[in-house]
Amino acid sequence: MIYEVSTNRKNIQATINLPSSKSISNRALIINALSYNPYPLLNLSDSDDTKVLFEALNSNYNKFDIGHAGTAMRFLTAYLAKIVGEWEITGSERMQQRPIGILVDALKSLGAQIEYTRNEGFPPLKILGSRLIGKTIELDGSVSSQYVSALLLIAPTIENGLTLKLKSEITSRSYIELTLKLMAKFGIQYCWEGNEITVPEQNYFARDFTVEADWSGASYWYEILSLCESGEILLQNLELDSLQGDANIAGWFTQFGVISTQKTNGVLLAKNENITPEKLVHDFIENPDLAQTMACLCVAKKIPFHFSGLKTLKIKETNRILALQNELAKFGAELTEPTEGELAWNGLISENLRHEVPLIETYHDHRMALAFAPLSLAGTLIQVSVPMVVTKSYPGFWDDLKKAGFTVTEID
Repeated sequence: MIYEVSTNRKNIQATINLPSSKSISNRALIINALSYNPYPLLNLSDSDDTKVLFEALNSNYNKFDIGHAGTAMRFLTAYLAKIVGEWEITGSERMQQRPIGILVDALKSLGAQIEYTRNEGFPPLKILGSRLIGKTIELDGSVSSQYVSALLLIAPTIENGLTLKLKSEITSRSYIELTLKLMAKFGIQYCWEGNEITVPEQNYFARDFTVEADWSGASYWYEILSLCESGEILLQNLELDSLQGDANIAGWFTQFGVISTQKTNGVLLAKNENITPEKLVHDFIENPDLAQTMACLCVAKKIPFHFSGLKTLKIKETNRILALQNELAKFGAELTEPTEGELAWNGLISENLRHEVPLIETYHDHRMALAFAPLSLAGTLIQVSVPMVVTKSYPGFWDDLKKAGFTVTEID
């Protein structure tokens, strides 16, 4: 299937009901399961990732296929390691290429019984759930924050609790903070000093909980308004004072003329002046999921950029650095990787590279479709291959684009 996306809008006025936060939903589901919480979780994300995790946690089976859901793979591996029983967990072909050895080694050091059923260090896994005994673990903090979060979520339920010493620069610190803040809402006490996090053995408190709207999903609307001359977009159920680290984008986008204001029913984005930075230099170590949004925006507005802190992009749904290089070349932008985990562009458009109608390959990666579709505002007809990949995090995205005045047509 291919979607063709076009628009000639210069001004956008829209009210958008954003999806719920996938990151919060997935963490809350694990906490709910560990606390045997009788209260329902309200406003859970309807993303593929959350549905997969919900179904696994409420299944009567012991074998799980989580598809492309990386968070579900990491969180379930830690959760099942301490739940008595025999479990098997696998995923898509791409998931079986995404490393999980660091997490498995950490769990084994606590007494977990986990085997690789195919390739060493990668899913699928066979898990014999057993008693785990806490200790101090050294963990590479530069690889994936999901490994850290997976361990932290089960830490209060481990005998003697758990201490994590994070080596190297910590990637996606905001997601670790999100995990701990969410645990605190369910009664958990912890201590984070320097690169050491300690969670004593204790009980989660059962409580009702409502999931807030997704700031990663909001980023595409900030991108859209930045590409317009003017407009206002109300993002319902969004909170500027959020648990999510990606809420930082509200400040980032002031340099593009987009102002964010908290309203009773959400956050209002408003743009009344056309301003852009001469060059964008940014370290995405805290917010790597926003790199695609910003790279696409910069190319559309011909803003040179140098991004760093992107090492984890290579082990996401696809190698996102390579994917961005491939697809933005179709707009005439030749991106380079100055050193590992960086992405740069000099702001020059090469007509030899540019496609008249770019066909965007999505590589099983929802954020490729979500970040590239707004580029139709730059006067280019866009085609998106396998567009329903967006269901991983934002199932209603194409309908929301139509509400905002975009034309979205299925052509294949």
